[in-house]
Amino acid sequence: MKRKELIKKYVEFFISKGHEEILNSSLVPENDPSVLFTTAGMHPLVPYLLGQKHPLGNRLCNVQKCIRTGDIEEVGDSYHHTFFEMLGNWSLGDYWKEDAIKFTFEFYTKVLKISKEKLAITCFKGDKDAEKDFSSSQIWISLGIPKERVAFLGKDDNWWGPVGNTGPCGPDTEIFYWNGKSKSSKKFNPKDKNWVEIGNDVFMQYNKNEKGNYNEAKQRNVDFGGGVERGLAILNNVEDDYKTEIFLPIIKEIEKLSKKKYEGGKEITRAMRIIADHIKASVFIISEGIIPSNTEQGYVLRRLIRRSVKYARELNLKESISKIAIPVFSVYDDYSELQKNKTKILNEIEKEEEKFKQTLERGINQFKKFSNNKKISGEESFLLYQSYGFPIEMIEEECKTHNIKFSEQDFEKELKKHQELSRTAAAGRFKSGLADNSEATTKLHTTAHLLLASLRQVLKDKNINQRGSNITPERLRLDFSFSRKLTDEEIKKIENLVNEKIKQSILVIREEMSLDNARKAGALGIFESKYEEKVFVYSINDFSREICAGPHVNNTKELGHFKIQKVESSSSGVRRIKAVLE
Repeated sequence: MKRKELIKKYVEFFISKGHEEILNSSLVPENDPSVLFTTAGMHPLVPYLLGQKHPLGNRLCNVQKCIRTGDIEEVGDSYHHTFFEMLGNWSLGDYWKEDAIKFTFEFYTKVLKISKEKLAITCFKGDKDAEKDFSSSQIWISLGIPKERVAFLGKDDNWWGPVGNTGPCGPDTEIFYWNGKSKSSKKFNPKDKNWVEIGNDVFMQYNKNEKGNYNEAKQRNVDFGGGVERGLAILNNVEDDYKTEIFLPIIKEIEKLSKKKYEGGKEITRAMRIIADHIKASVFIISEGIIPSNTEQGYVLRRLIRRSVKYARELNLKESISKIAIPVFSVYDDYSELQKNKTKILNEIEKEEEKFKQTLERGINQFKKFSNNKKISGEESFLLYQSYGFPIEMIEEECKTHNIKFSEQDFEKELKKHQELSRTAAAGRFKSGLADNSEATTKLHTTAHLLLASLRQVLKDKNINQRGSNITPERLRLDFSFSRKLTDEEIKKIENLVNEKIKQSILVIREEMSLDNARKAGALGIFESKYEEKVFVYSINDFSREICAGPHVNNTKELGHFKIQKVESSSSGVRRIKAVLE
C-alpha cells in the first residue's frame, strides 16, 4: 500500500463515521509555549480540547505532520523518526470509549485487513489517582481480542498528560502488531520487541488541578494517533520503515553518493537511516521559515543537519548532503510549502553544512592539542562531542589511531551531567502546556492582538504580519515582519497606543464565519493557507480584526497596563517584542 492510499482510506473511513477533515497545521505551534514543534495532531486543537466549540463540529480527523526531538538519539533503528505523519481522529465531548475502540478496530481489521490474530492491547492498570481501565479491556475482548492478549500497565506506559502541571489527562489503550517472523505466542508480552505499537486511543477522562488531584473532566475527549510510517511498513510486510516508499528513494540517493549498500553492515545501515531521517526533518523545518541558529527551533535544525554531515563523513560521502534532500520533494509532492521553498531549503542545508565542516576542522585541531598528553579526559572528550560535533565513535577511532587513552565511562559521566542540566533548563518551558488557559495567558493573548494592530498603525505599514508568538502567564513575545530597527520614539508610541485601547474599554467580539468572509472583512491571519473553511474572527472595534482560536478577554478594560520590555532582531527581516501587563 502507498502512503497516499493509506491516508485517503483513513480520512474517508472517519468521514463515513461522521467526522470532518481538518487541515494539516504548521509544524511550529501557534501561541503554544510548551513545545518547540507540533508533536501530535492534538496540538492545534488545544482550545477545543479545553471546551471551546470547533467551527467544524465535535468529530474531527486528519493527517498531521509532526516533529519529535526527544528520540533523536534513538534514530538509527528501523522505526524511530524525527519527522513523521500522524493519523488522528478526535471526539470533542461526543462519543466515548466504546465507539472510539470500535472505530479503531474496524479501521485496522476491515479497512486495512490486518488480522486480529496479530493484534494485542495494553490498558491502564489503575493507581491511587485513577481507577483501572477495565471498561476498555472488556470492549476489546468483546471484539474478539483474547483475554491473554490484553495487558494492564501503569502510568509510564498507558497514561496521557497533562502536558503541563495541570489540565486534561487520562488513560490510553494502545494497539500492538506482531511484526516477528515467527508465529506470535498466545499470551501477549509487552516487553517482546516483536510487538510494535501501531495506534493509541487516549481518553481524556480527568482534569488534574493545581493541588495534584485528578477530577472527572467536564468535557471528555477522545484522541487517536497512529503513525503513517509504521503503518506502511506493516501493510507492505517489511520490518524496516526505511524500506517503504517514503524512505527508499532517499536511501537509494545515499547509496549512489556514498557508493555503499544500505545493508552493507550494521554501522552503514544505521548511518544511512540517521542521514535519511534527519535530512527529511530538516527539509520540513526549513519549509516553515526556520533557519539554523543557536536557539529553539533553529538549534534543533542545526543539530539535525550537523548530525547528517557527521554520518555522511563516516560513509565517506564527498558531495553535499543537500543532494540527499532532493528525493524528499518527490516523495511529499502533496506538500505545497516544500515545492515553493525548494531553492531556499537546499541553500540553507548547504550553508549549514559548510559552517559545520569548518567547525569540524577546528575540532580536529583541538583533538591534536588534547592528545599531546596521550590521554583525553571526560571533560575534553565531551567538549569535542558538544562544541565541535565529534560523534563518540569518531573520538574512539581517533584515539585508537593515535594510541591515546580514552575512557568512555568518563565521557558518559559528563554527558549525563549535561543531560541533567538540559532537563532542568527545559522544565520551565513545559510549565504552561496544554492546560494553560489561565487568566494571565488569556489577557496576554488579547494584548498580542492590540500590539500587532498598533505596530501596523504606528509604523505605517499594513504589510506587517505576525511571524510567531510565545505567550506564557508571565509575558508575551511577538515576532513580526519588519526590516529595520525601531526608534525609541516609535516604541513609546506603540506602547501608548495599546494602553489607549485598553483604557477605552472596548468589547472583544467573537464571530464565526467562512474564510472568504473573514478575508473580505479584513481579518488578519498567521498561517492563512492552513485555515478551515469556517473560522473564528475576534474584533476589537475596527482597530483589530484577526482569525484566531482564542482564548480572549471580553473587554479590553480587563487587561491592565501594557509595558514593552525589549525590542530586538529575531532573524533577517523579523523583529521581536517582549512585553508584560503590569
